[in-house]
Amino acid sequence: MTDIALNPKDLDYIRDMVRTRAAIVLEPEKGYLVQSRLDPVAKSEGLASIGELVTKLKKGPHGELHKQVVEAMTTNETSFFRDLTPFQALREQVLPEIIARKATSKRLNMWCGASSSGQEPYSVMFTIWEHFPELKNWNFQFFATDLSEKMLEKCRNGKYSQLEVNRGLPITSLTKFFAKKGMGWQVQDDIRGRIDFKPMNLIGPWLPFPTMDIVFLRNVMIYFDMDTKKQILENIRKILDPNGYLFLGGSETTLNLDNEFERVAVSGTSCYRVKKG
Repeated sequence: MTDIALNPKDLDYIRDMVRTRAAIVLEPEKGYLVQSRLDPVAKSEGLASIGELVTKLKKGPHGELHKQVVEAMTTNETSFFRDLTPFQALREQVLPEIIARKATSKRLNMWCGASSSGQEPYSVMFTIWEHFPELKNWNFQFFATDLSEKMLEKCRNGKYSQLEVNRGLPITSLTKFFAKKGMGWQVQDDIRGRIDFKPMNLIGPWLPFPTMDIVFLRNVMIYFDMDTKKQILENIRKILDPNGYLFLGGSETTLNLDNEFERVAVSGTSCYRVKKG
């Protein structure tokens, strides 16, 4: 496709649509990002430019093409065991505490709120399967959601290239939890079957979740404006067990957003819990 500078009005239309549909804030200087993400979408529609793509979007009501554009503008950067310390905290402190506290009910609910292509929820499952096999016999529900149907399909398939498994995945986990599939690898069926992957837009209606013991919402809120962050945190409080744990990204915080949360240290990192009383 010819490299044509993006018209400022076309950029504004895309920015407004993405903010309305996904609450993602694209700064005006992000035109290069819009260009690189939407060139393939325009090409797949047989269009010569993003300007023609915008014209087509304006002609019809919100539909599949609008959805493709929004999904293309979401960030899906991820890797297995990303940042490592949250998974260390799960293994060393969070899960042992929950298992001891809920030894009678044997019920555990978890949610990964931005599953992207699946590496994070699978990293959680690998941690559980390797270190807490007793949870296989619990009433254990693990939900993973994402805005993108395309990403969710990849999650459900659990198929990853050699390059993808090389990013963060220990060789012991690869040999223990994957099967070789052609030039790539696929997560074993018994693990894939334990994660309930569902579509959900964090700024739309939320799924009817059970009370959650652990919520992972890492490296997501950095893309939202202040009001959206506040609403998401309020929604999390409504579903988080009073003794539950919320994991955010390393550059994210509840500070000045929701005073009902407090930051707590866990195994060399930190997470958030609802304040007592």
